[in-house]
Amino acid sequence: MKSGDLAIGIFFLSQTALGILGNLALLCCFLMSTFSVNRVRPTDVIVKHLTWANIVVLLCKGIPNTMAAFDQTYSLDIISCKLLFYFHRVARGVSIGCTSLLSVFQAITISPHTSKWAQLKVRPHRIIGPSLGLCWAFYLFLNIVIIEGVTNMRNKGNLTEFRDFLYCLIIKLPKQTSIVLAILLVASDVMCLGLMIWASGSMVLILFKHKQRVQHIHRSLSSKSFPETKATQSILILVSSFVVLYVTSATLTMYFPFQDGGGTWVANANVAMSASFPAVCPFLLIRHYMSNFHPYST
Repeated sequence: MKSGDLAIGIFFLSQTALGILGNLALLCCFLMSTFSVNRVRPTDVIVKHLTWANIVVLLCKGIPNTMAAFDQTYSLDIISCKLLFYFHRVARGVSIGCTSLLSVFQAITISPHTSKWAQLKVRPHRIIGPSLGLCWAFYLFLNIVIIEGVTNMRNKGNLTEFRDFLYCLIIKLPKQTSIVLAILLVASDVMCLGLMIWASGSMVLILFKHKQRVQHIHRSLSSKSFPETKATQSILILVSSFVVLYVTSATLTMYFPFQDGGGTWVANANVAMSASFPAVCPFLLIRHYMSNFHPYST
């Protein structure tokens, strides 16, 4: 085994293990909250879906690629290959969709009562449930085309244009199909990113105005002790991490089908970036739940 492959394998293993443990710890916080007296917030449902989607991404990408990096040769049947790639794409989409929904509904939650969004605070469960259902349905249907382009290693001798993932093969789709699919995938990601940036910007503005109104109360305290400042910093960290990691992942995903030749570094980078946010996300949220089981407390 080459030293480079060993390093990649260790990185994938560490990323997958830490990510799964972090997401499981976040789920444990939700389990603990069911036995507490704290009120369950509507956005908790979104975080639960986000956490499960993150786990699926890490399982579908992290484990197979870790085994492949360590030269653990194995062959999946064609159904397993199709399901593995399909559920990874669906879970990745749901992850970005849930993060977008989390930002939007949190912005609605902290918006002033005079805001035009105030009426949505009354019964948020009626909006969040259908929104999550629509998110799952959208990505389940959008990624159906992925199933046709995946096969197992046994068909390698019958193909001329494919991508070898060491455990499954990706058949090169027609150029027009690849372009249309790339446009749809990137457009959905950009839409979610745009919503999240808009919602996060609104939250920062609301918190900033609130801080100005109550600044005389906290005049004797350090600005770092303001709960509004802490919430703003958490939101900015989450948004910044999401934007950087997912824009990079989307760029690699769009570039990958058009890469001729080996493209090993593109494949490894795409795997690492696809799993980065699901692995980092729970650690950005868990400290809020460890304190009071509610993220972005204000």
